[in-house]
Amino acid sequence: MDRIRVAVHARDPISVEGVHSQLRRYPEIDLRDEDESAPGTVLLLIEDTLDEAVLTRLRRLVRGEGARAALVVGTLREAELLDVIECGVGAIVWRHEATAGRLVQAVRAAERGDGDLPSDLLGRLITQVGSLHRHGTGRAGAPASGLTPREVDVLRLVADGFDTGEIAKKLSYSERTVKNVLHGLTTRLHLRNRAHAVAQALREGYI
Repeated sequence: MDRIRVAVHARDPISVEGVHSQLRRYPEIDLRDEDESAPGTVLLLIEDTLDEAVLTRLRRLVRGEGARAALVVGTLREAELLDVIECGVGAIVWRHEATAGRLVQAVRAAERGDGDLPSDLLGRLITQVGSLHRHGTGRAGAPASGLTPREVDVLRLVADGFDTGEIAKKLSYSERTVKNVLHGLTTRLHLRNRAHAVAQALREGYI
């Protein structure tokens, strides 16, 4: 079994040790030192609230160093949600829902490059990006998508919370085809993960 390398980052050692104690029981999790952020490592970042320093750190680790990230956070303001997604974070867990099973689910999603958002956050993301699109206030530097109909079909199902296997079944594709579609559009548009791809498609009015 391939193990997932995980480095836990938090402002206090108690939070780090608490997460370690929950994840040690899962044999597929390979816990690494907090400072280790090699490509392929999933960073599990624990925060009560976000500030610009945290966002800057996420951009550096994910975009600059090739890490994948999952965020455990206490609160998240509307203005911060797209910032987090565009930093490259596709998996988010509320601190009050951070059970061992929920953390492992988020780590697995981050390792695959999948999106894994709480349902209330997904609804907020759709509302926020829809509002940006209606008012023509998309962010500067956002790429023009030019999505194909097949890509749009796949992203609509991703936005609805379906996993790769379920999407393949609904569209009568193989799972490999679904993965190739998602990989192709995220690579072409320089997107970080599935959640970022959904945000981009929503922003430009495709879904």
